[in-house]
Amino acid sequence: MQIKASRREETNLAIANEEDIRRGSHAMELREAVYGRRAVRAYDSDPVDDGLLRQLIDAAIQAPSAVNQQPWSFTVLRNQALLDRISRESKGYMLGTLSAGPTGDHFRKLLSDPNFQIFYHAPVLVLISAVSESPWAVEDCSLAAENLMLSAYAAGLGTCWIGFAQKWLATPQGKDAIGIPPAHLPVAPIIVGRPKTAPAPVPRKEPDIRWLG
Repeated sequence: MQIKASRREETNLAIANEEDIRRGSHAMELREAVYGRRAVRAYDSDPVDDGLLRQLIDAAIQAPSAVNQQPWSFTVLRNQALLDRISRESKGYMLGTLSAGPTGDHFRKLLSDPNFQIFYHAPVLVLISAVSESPWAVEDCSLAAENLMLSAYAAGLGTCWIGFAQKWLATPQGKDAIGIPPAHLPVAPIIVGRPKTAPAPVPRKEPDIRWLG
C-alpha cells in the first residue's frame, strides 16, 4: 500500500509540475499581483518571447464574459516602425479632438512634444479588440485586459493601457494599418515589456461605499 501511495503522490506531483510549466514558473499570490501592479512607462529594449506572450493571452481569455461569448481578439505588434507610425497618427488625431480645460491642456502639451512616443518605446503592444456586437463586449475585453496585466506583473513584466491609441486605431485607417477586420472594435491597447525601474506606489482614494441591508 505504501508503494501505491508513493506512486500516486509521484503522479500527482508530475501533473502539478506539468501545470506549472504550462502556466509559467512565475507563481505569485493574487494579493501581491493586485497590490503590486503599476502602469509602467519606461522599458528596456529586451524582446518578450512568443511563449511568454502566449501565456499572458491564455490568462486573458480566462476572464468572464457575458453569455460566455468570449468576444475578444488579440493583435500582437512588435514592429517598431509601425508603432512609431501609430504613435504619430494617434497624437495628431487626439490633438484634433481635445476639449478645453486643465486635463485637455495637459494632454495637448504632452501630445505636441515631437519626442513623446505614446508607447514609451516598449517592445510589444498587445491590442485586445471586440469581435462581436454584444452590448457587453467592451466590458468583457476590459476584464481580459486586467487578467493580462496582472499576469504580466506576476511574470516580472510591466504593462500600461495606452488610451491615446484607442480612437485612431478605431478609425478605418487605424484598422487597416494593423490588419484587423472593419467590424472589430479596438478596446485595450496594452504595452508589454521589462521595466527599467519599479514605479512607486500610487496613493489610492478611500472607496465610496454605500451599504444596504
